[in-house]
Amino acid sequence: MTNPQLLVEQGMTALNNGRAAEARTIFEGLIQQGVANASIWLGLAYACRDLGDLEALQKAADSSIAIEPRNPRAYILKAQAFDKDGDPRAASAFYLKGLNNAPPPDRAPADLRPELVMAHERYQALIKSFERSLLSGIEGELAKAGAAGRRVADSVDFLLGRKQPYFQQPKNYFFPELSHIEFFDHSAFDWVDELEAQTDDIRAELQNVIADNSHFRPYITANAARPESDPHGLVDNDGWTAFFLWRDGVLQEDNAKLCPKTVSALSKTPLPMTEGRAPNVLFSRLRPGANIPPHNGLINTRLICHLPLIVPDGCGFRVGNDTREWVEGKFWAFDDTIEHEAWNKGTEDRYILLFEIWRPEITEIERDLIGKILISIDAYDGAKN
Repeated sequence: MTNPQLLVEQGMTALNNGRAAEARTIFEGLIQQGVANASIWLGLAYACRDLGDLEALQKAADSSIAIEPRNPRAYILKAQAFDKDGDPRAASAFYLKGLNNAPPPDRAPADLRPELVMAHERYQALIKSFERSLLSGIEGELAKAGAAGRRVADSVDFLLGRKQPYFQQPKNYFFPELSHIEFFDHSAFDWVDELEAQTDDIRAELQNVIADNSHFRPYITANAARPESDPHGLVDNDGWTAFFLWRDGVLQEDNAKLCPKTVSALSKTPLPMTEGRAPNVLFSRLRPGANIPPHNGLINTRLICHLPLIVPDGCGFRVGNDTREWVEGKFWAFDDTIEHEAWNKGTEDRYILLFEIWRPEITEIERDLIGKILISIDAYDGAKN
């Protein structure tokens, strides 16, 4: 029997010189003799591709994958077969599989790089074709639906990869079966209009606090009883500071005396009253140039509320996929356990009234039980166990 390695070399030479039929004969002969590895099956797949035998290409590529399941070349060959056979969905799936299995372009073998470029371009073309097909059937309907079709429009953006889904990821306490909503609609709260109407009074009290040089302290401070963990650089950060009216459930009486109208304005809001935990109510200051990097909050049973009071140009806020600019006197509530971030690219301080409320879906019974759980967590010292 002729040296198998010599036959493999002859087969590859024939393939590279455009003699696909000769290459196919050589590779099939080796396989019939029981000399078969992933490379020989792959060579046969290339030969069948060049000969236009899509069925044989698929079988050879599958045999190569069975031996070497992470070889991107075999997946790209299968993608080309489906592509030529008029199955764009299967083709795009195998192009993507091949690309995902490939090494980074700068580390890919020189002879593989053109195949990767082709696969990437063809995959993008198929995705664009799918997008055009999908939108041609629904885009007009979504436009007619307007706000009523918002969730469907978001689902299309997820489907097309325009957006990624963001989910609740509380660091400390997760309550199940709550919807993943970034910003809540005002209709969920019957007290918002009254609160917004008091913006001028609240802003005036804030301005008195600023003029009085009252101390704004870092919003997040170090806790000596816990290991240091500050991946986002938020602890003791002077760029993001606060003047508290309530802190960890305790009314800050001296501060509250300076802001009686603000305290009164919050009387109709569902502040979570949990000993040692909540509510937290504060004027939040973000310095020029400050950036609060993407992060997630602690507990998903609450929402964080903002009433913007002094907002210079260049300030913005993102929760999940939704990026907004604060508008003075315009309230919003958001789920802070969904990734969010804030920035002040302006030249002046940004001030908002920040407070927390119960999520509207949580019942009175649940609120009471959750509060007791959180109090028990904070009260634990191990002395009785």
